[in-house]
Amino acid sequence: MTDELEGGCFCGAIRYTVTSKPRLKAQCHCRACQYFSGGGPNYYMLVSPESLTLSGDAPGTYRNPDKPDAVTRMFCKTCGTHLTTERPGLKERVLKVGTLDDPSAFRGPKIAIFCEEKQDWHVIPEGLPTFDTLPSNT
Repeated sequence: MTDELEGGCFCGAIRYTVTSKPRLKAQCHCRACQYFSGGGPNYYMLVSPESLTLSGDAPGTYRNPDKPDAVTRMFCKTCGTHLTTERPGLKERVLKVGTLDDPSAFRGPKIAIFCEEKQDWHVIPEGLPTFDTLPSNT
């Protein structure tokens, strides 16, 4: 993976550049990610907010008002593409792999999280470290 990544939403109204390597590449099977991914796991990278530059339209945000520790999800207000997530207590941004111009740059996850919530038909690559919930170092 190169140090610079580019991507954006489906309609092109929001673009981004990431100028440093991700700290972590993973897949998440939590129920919330299943909603946002359309049923499968969410493939993501943790990127430094200082290395992430957005351009174009301002993203919309959503935060579950019923959850005191809820994440903030950023999406395109035109096409609805979910781009990033900010989690309380995590300095990096969660960047959605499907929004990369070249998703093959992801090269696969290094861990799978929230596996206790996965569906029987979700696929976890053989040998990939798995965690029932969120590991303490992520």
